[in-house]
Amino acid sequence: MKSPREAGEPPPVDCIQLKVPVIQQLYHWDCGLACSRMVLQYLNHLDNDEFQKAIQELQLTKSIWTIDLAYLMRHFGVRHKFCTQTLGVDKGYKNQSFYRKHFDTEENRVNQLFAQAKDCKVLVEKCGYTCFCRSPDYQGHFIVLCGYNKASGSIYYNNPAYADRTCCTSISNFEEARTSYGTDEDILFIYTDS
Repeated sequence: MKSPREAGEPPPVDCIQLKVPVIQQLYHWDCGLACSRMVLQYLNHLDNDEFQKAIQELQLTKSIWTIDLAYLMRHFGVRHKFCTQTLGVDKGYKNQSFYRKHFDTEENRVNQLFAQAKDCKVLVEKCGYTCFCRSPDYQGHFIVLCGYNKASGSIYYNNPAYADRTCCTSISNFEEARTSYGTDEDILFIYTDS
């Protein structure tokens, strides 16, 4: 039997870091929009006027959910897959400080986006992970994963809170944050062959 290298396949990649531009968020609430801008610029789909027009058309406000970002990717024709634990709004978040202010007005809107996702060609998939971390005052935040180093067990990511750097953390730290209560363990996968 031939090894993968003998069969003409490339060797496994142990380290990769994509050159995703870092774009800083402008407000405390727009980290998801800043991350979307990073991805769209990386894919050469970012036109500032068109981006502002899309925000208006999709009626995105100061309460941005991951489903909103999936619709934004669809608007720009970016192939994506949104994986989440909860297909809709988890009523348990109503008293979380991060969600409390907008929960009542956002619940119906967000549930409607989930209900219409398939018809709108927004790919949403329920993932069967289990969240054990129950930090009571979690503050949600979006980041863009842009690489990993298998040897060091770390990932690279762009944090829209910073304008001047790509950050690095251990995979275990990332998983702890990603699986914290209040995140629904959301991941929005973006494919470059859009």
